[in-house]
Amino acid sequence: MKAEVAVQEWRRGLGFGSLRARIFAVNLLALIVLVIMLLYLDTVRSRLLDERTASLANEAITVSRLVTYVPEPARAGSVARLGMERGTRVRLYADDGTRLADNWQSPRNPRFVIEDPAAYGWRRSSAKAIDRALDVVLGFRTLAAYAEPVVDTASVWPELARSVNAARPVTELRRASDGSLIVNAATPVPGFGTVLLTDSADDLADILRRERLTSAWLLLSVMALTLGLSLYLARTIVRPLRLLAIAAHRVRLGRSREVVVPRLPDRKDEIGALARAISDMSTALRRQIDATEAFAADVAHELKNPLASLRSAVDVLERVEQPDLRARLLAVIRDDVGRIDRLITDIADASRLDAELSRTGFQPIDVGALCDGLVAAYGISVPARGVMVTRAGEALPVLIEGDASRLAQVLRNLIDNAISFSPDGGQVELALNRAGAQVELVVSDSGPGVPPANRRDIFRRFYSERPAAEDFGRHSGLGLSIAGAIVAAHGGQVVVDDAPGGGAQFRVILPAA
Repeated sequence: MKAEVAVQEWRRGLGFGSLRARIFAVNLLALIVLVIMLLYLDTVRSRLLDERTASLANEAITVSRLVTYVPEPARAGSVARLGMERGTRVRLYADDGTRLADNWQSPRNPRFVIEDPAAYGWRRSSAKAIDRALDVVLGFRTLAAYAEPVVDTASVWPELARSVNAARPVTELRRASDGSLIVNAATPVPGFGTVLLTDSADDLADILRRERLTSAWLLLSVMALTLGLSLYLARTIVRPLRLLAIAAHRVRLGRSREVVVPRLPDRKDEIGALARAISDMSTALRRQIDATEAFAADVAHELKNPLASLRSAVDVLERVEQPDLRARLLAVIRDDVGRIDRLITDIADASRLDAELSRTGFQPIDVGALCDGLVAAYGISVPARGVMVTRAGEALPVLIEGDASRLAQVLRNLIDNAISFSPDGGQVELALNRAGAQVELVVSDSGPGVPPANRRDIFRRFYSERPAAEDFGRHSGLGLSIAGAIVAAHGGQVVVDDAPGGGAQFRVILPAA
């Protein structure tokens, strides 16, 4: 239960800092750029409105000068006949505020139209709604309403009074009932009255609306593409990595036996290679755990036998009074203690082997000199039962890369094993041969040999197939397994054959330097 809680907490840790969130964040940059473009369009609208307002103010000045140059009786008629290109409305007011002329009174003059919002279709209504929403979001200033007065006098338009007081053109931006922008430009007519020009800026809104629509479609397209790309990347990259990470985390929590690491066989890219590497690693780890558990069980089993014998001898010793029987029990106790000591020494050596070999730096070794030294040492020690250890093969120096002490341990284990199986007065021969890029160290004996069915088993830990005459417990069953592990760490192998003259032959094949 605690392990599952830990996995859930670890999953929650893959939040905004995960690769999936980063993919979405990077892809959102394109959307941010598009939003900035929409904001830029609003600045363009403001600039166009400023230009339209300035242009209308200049037109108001032109109309004012025209009114000044026209004789007074004809002034109202000339203003009423003015036809402006964009349908701009021109009105002339007297000093007392009475409207004297309006060019929209002539049906021939063009004019802009303020539409009825109730008559809009859904497209027009949507466009206006988007305009209002953007104005709110962008903080566009609140405008005075534009509405045609029932009685049109100068007092209805405050900008006329401001222009008279300032003696210059004054502009005012208003909003009509349909949401369109209306620009008023008022200017005084020297010695006569005022002129008011009214123009619609809805054509600018249409331009910007089309640009916004194009941008909106582009925004939606990029958003759909970004979302699809993000989902694709999340599915093809993030999801398999997440599955692998969760599986590795469950393995770390000690649940490796029930965890199936996905191998992703269809993926031919780096993620597939990573998945298969992690799967192989977890399999190797599981095997290592199984081997460790089996080794611990074997150790417990091997220690129980001498301990049981030792316990029995100690229990009986208290009740035995005959000197010769006590001496025999003490001999049994000494043998059991020695057996336990040898077993613990071999177990400690086997358990440290992998770690020490992984840290050992290999150096050039003259295996010829190594063989000569071992043969000389066995000749001095005088093996039991008169078994002689002799040297054969090349006497020249032969170099390999390795650890001299560990390779000497390999040869000692093989020679000890050969001696134990050799008959009284037998011979163990150590030979050195070189064939191309390989070096062979051959240990041959004159014993019964190794049956083909057992040649793989003898390198398993605690496997014991001992001679009948050998005292029980003299060997731990770890010597050959240690030798095989050392040779494998040196990039070689141990091959078991029948000796030419009978007996067993162990060939240690190593790469030459």
